[in-house]
Amino acid sequence: MTTTTTSTTRPPISPPSMLRASSTVVWRNLIHIKRMPEMLMDVTVQSIMFVLLFAYVFGGSINPPGDVSYKEFLLPGIMAQTMVFSSAVVAMGLTNDLQKGIVDRLKSLPISRSSVLVGRSISSLIHSSIGIAVMGVTGVLIGWRIRDGVVSGVLGFVLLLLFGFAMIWLGIWVGSLMRTVEAVQGFMFTVMFPLTFVANTFAPTEQMPAWLRFIAEWNPVSALTQACRELWGNTSPIAADAAWPLQNAVLASIIWSLLLTAVFAPLALRAYRQRSKD
Repeated sequence: MTTTTTSTTRPPISPPSMLRASSTVVWRNLIHIKRMPEMLMDVTVQSIMFVLLFAYVFGGSINPPGDVSYKEFLLPGIMAQTMVFSSAVVAMGLTNDLQKGIVDRLKSLPISRSSVLVGRSISSLIHSSIGIAVMGVTGVLIGWRIRDGVVSGVLGFVLLLLFGFAMIWLGIWVGSLMRTVEAVQGFMFTVMFPLTFVANTFAPTEQMPAWLRFIAEWNPVSALTQACRELWGNTSPIAADAAWPLQNAVLASIIWSLLLTAVFAPLALRAYRQRSKD
């Protein structure tokens, strides 16, 4: 009697591509939001609350120049603020993952370490985009309109996403440096509030003291806000002595976004690699 033995060979497993690995990380973060819907409160309930509070509480005391209403003056600014605060969201999320060892588990997989950051940045951008959509709907209900056509309207939202992507790399850098979520939260909000309020987001810069006006008009957030106002037809004539970024807001917004990404993306990657070695 002859016994035959058959051996099975395990097929080789090839590492996933950067795109596939990043998509998996994005999907993981979105599932996390699905299982914890309270994570959307900052881009749903708070978004509606901010629009209504600023429009009706402060709107009566702030008069933008020209014929534009304060509601139309407000919406581009508050949307720009939302994209800036996306950096705080991604910073806290990344620090939390590093603290809980989730990143260590991902490191044991045959994937690029950069895919974790790319996935985190894209999922954070999606998270912030939900807030922009909610604000847009709320704005339409209270009287805000895009008045310069579909193409210009879409370009304004593209600028918001481009700038938000740049700010997300700032958040990844801070999240990789800080050791606790509490430290990240304290640092990011200390930086984000002056960045968004010392600007033309909620009040015209012409009424500010000269030294503060100079800072506000060279603030990247001011260029982004002014660009969206121009593209959406929500702006009044710019003062003749306004700084170059406000005179060329769309171009300035693109330059700021690319410059911030070029600075903070390498810093974030280096800090993350150094942190993940610990």
